[in-house]
Amino acid sequence: MGQARTVDVSAGRRAAYEVLRRVFEHDAWADRAFPAAATRHGLDARERSQAQWLAYGAVQRRGTADHLIGLLAARPTDQLDAPVLAALRLGMFELLQSSATPDHAAVDQAVELAKAGVARERSPGRRRADAAAGLVNAVLRRAAHERTALVAGMDDSTPAGAAVLHSYPEWLARMWWQELGPADARAVMAAMNQPAETALRVNTIRADPDSILGELRAAGDEVERPNAAAPLASPESLVLHGRLGALARRRLEDGALVAQARGSQAVVALLDPKPGERVLDLCAAPGIKTTAIGARMRNEGEVVAVELDPGRARQLRELCERLGVVCVRVVEADAASADLGGGYDRILVDPPCSDLGALGSRPDARWRKSPELIERLAGVQEAILAGATGALRPGGMLVYATCTISVRENEERVAALLERDRAVRADDLGRAYPELAARRQPRFLQTRPDRDRTDGFFIARLRREAAEPGAPGGR
Repeated sequence: MGQARTVDVSAGRRAAYEVLRRVFEHDAWADRAFPAAATRHGLDARERSQAQWLAYGAVQRRGTADHLIGLLAARPTDQLDAPVLAALRLGMFELLQSSATPDHAAVDQAVELAKAGVARERSPGRRRADAAAGLVNAVLRRAAHERTALVAGMDDSTPAGAAVLHSYPEWLARMWWQELGPADARAVMAAMNQPAETALRVNTIRADPDSILGELRAAGDEVERPNAAAPLASPESLVLHGRLGALARRRLEDGALVAQARGSQAVVALLDPKPGERVLDLCAAPGIKTTAIGARMRNEGEVVAVELDPGRARQLRELCERLGVVCVRVVEADAASADLGGGYDRILVDPPCSDLGALGSRPDARWRKSPELIERLAGVQEAILAGATGALRPGGMLVYATCTISVRENEERVAALLERDRAVRADDLGRAYPELAARRQPRFLQTRPDRDRTDGFFIARLRREAAEPGAPGGR
């Protein structure tokens, strides 16, 4: 019945469908594919918001959708034509996650998308297009009818079940099961399927935190400071609830505000740079932490910011200029092999990582990670960390931070360094902030999106022992 009449597919769904196909067929990033699709389909603000929710949600929940599609279609998803699979993923997400869309509308529009997609690829292909439409119609109508039972049949008591229910690669669910424990692994996975909080940092070079807070509230923005008693609460940190208002957007553009996760702000707070010091920031782009360091130093002293990629180094310079941070000197070099010099008071090592603590902010990121990637990055991290400790003056402080939740990249990297270099010791941060202590090594910290409402940042703080009076070397 749904196939017999012509259905006008909304522009927003066409844009979302296009994004799914770009991501899973052409390896495009969702946050790059979506703006182009929204422009191409002429979406207004309301349509754009709905289309983004559909596109990002369907990409993020691919694992759950594919499991159910495989059950209902009685065939593996890799045996389905790409246009059909994209339509099924979009329709399945809408049926499971949207109470505002009538079931018949979600089904009918997915059917039309599949039919048109197959017809374009196999022109004239009318028979194949009709077959594709019939399959999508049958699968999604059955999903609508059996939705409650299908959802109830998914169980996250095992890593494999959690991977399906929360839509993650099974290898990642198993890793977190082992490293965090089952309950925390499930909580982390569930939290990163929810919208992340909007955290802002007041750029104290450009503005006063109290004044900015007052301005935003007067403009009608629902904004607050994190509880002062919370671990690592920062006076320049703000959390915005709801959409960014016009004033908040303007203050972001003029450099008075910076979008920065509270976990990222905590990294700089624990580095605790002081005016007049010499600071090394490794793998510094895009420069959010770099500029926070410069602001805390009140532009007094020097921050040497090392970045390998010329394009990202240019973005770093541009950000420093826009935010008024003039104490930064950008050096284009490979932090893993460059001669970094020495005598730095403080060093931030923020190396390339798997970004597993920030999967909530990029819907397709979870499908791009692998155990092989983690292993590859661990070698890079080790080389960068080893070089950095050699550049630290006696008595100096180094913070090693990643935005991932991975023992191999975090606890194991710092433990290996401490074993190799006996002149370096680790601060017991877990004693000062027990709520944030890492499970495997409580002297280090691990923020978590479920518990702390911010990205998952690992933070270790190290110090090079001061040279004994009269001792040779003492680098």
